[in-house]
Amino acid sequence: MKPIQPTFFILIALIGGLAIFSSTLSKTPVLPLFASSLHATPAEIGWIVMASTLPGVLISYPAGALSDYLGQRRVLLASLIVFATAPFLYLVIETAWQLMAVRFYHGFATAIFGTVASAAIAARYQADRAARLSTYSSVTIVGRSIAPFLGGFLISLASFGAVYIACAIAGVLALGAGLLLQDHEPRPHTKLELPHFWASLVTVLRDRGIMLVSLVEAAQYLVFGAVEAFLALYASSLGIPAWQIGIILGVQLLSIVFAKPLMGRVSDRVGRKQVILPGLLIGAASVALLPFAPGFIGLSVLSLAFGLGFATVTSSTTALVADLTQNGRYGSSMGVLRTVMDVGQSIGPVLTGFMVGVAGYGSAFTLLAAILVAAALMLGLLLHDAKALPDRL
Repeated sequence: MKPIQPTFFILIALIGGLAIFSSTLSKTPVLPLFASSLHATPAEIGWIVMASTLPGVLISYPAGALSDYLGQRRVLLASLIVFATAPFLYLVIETAWQLMAVRFYHGFATAIFGTVASAAIAARYQADRAARLSTYSSVTIVGRSIAPFLGGFLISLASFGAVYIACAIAGVLALGAGLLLQDHEPRPHTKLELPHFWASLVTVLRDRGIMLVSLVEAAQYLVFGAVEAFLALYASSLGIPAWQIGIILGVQLLSIVFAKPLMGRVSDRVGRKQVILPGLLIGAASVALLPFAPGFIGLSVLSLAFGLGFATVTSSTTALVADLTQNGRYGSSMGVLRTVMDVGQSIGPVLTGFMVGVAGYGSAFTLLAAILVAAALMLGLLLHDAKALPDRL
């Protein structure tokens, strides 16, 4: 085994920060506002938001499995090409359906990159795996945190087009940095044959611990995706200006930046599962209270609290799945985690869009809170079932 190159982690974190900044800038808070300007209905906005998460369901596992055999650099570069090209397509959109198509294409970038980057870090850093994954995640969340503030100001001061030009610049820079990446591990000489592909998938799917963690994360991301899409529209319906909406969503992501590394260290000491339950309950309470805080300050506080709950849950999930992975199938395990997660994130905006159209924001936010409570109850019950929940969890 070749020694770890000291610049790899810095480089992958830089690429991740730029790529995720570009991706987040394309949707927060601009996407629902842009879709609304195209006269999309709430249900259509839900489908537009879902379009970018659907590729995660389709490609996360294949991308992870391919990276185990083809080498991570090739697969990462494929995703970075999408990051660099997709933002230019937003500049020519004229209808809601065109926006949905572009979001679907753009979604392949994050689906592939997120899976393979996590697998690459998990494979290279074993002794300090949780610390590396948490630090990398925090760097990407810095990009996520800056994006809403910049996006809100660019919309207010310039136009939707200015936002997507900024997305394109960040995406091209990420691709340029990606060209400097090198594969540090030699690729296997065996071919990726279909039986091996399915065998890896079945092995991961049979791991009850991995599947439980994936289902909990799916519930968390279902609510996260819905809040990300409809909190901006809810705030806009209250007459809050775009630059303040950017702050409301931005403080949520800032809270994730600072809380996630801290909660990752807590989970290293007290156990991963012990931090997941409180995080789910904090998230449920903050979402349930959204209809009762119809103002900039109140929504900002609840958005921050939701970010803390989200960080508490997700600080443990990726590292825990890596801990449970056997035989070096990090790409496959991360692919399954992200596939299940993206199923949840895909359902969230569509379900919420339907609920908003039928019963209003109050009922929609109540349903989202109930989903997090249900996930916490499920996990709490399974904690006492040794057969359903292995001790290693």
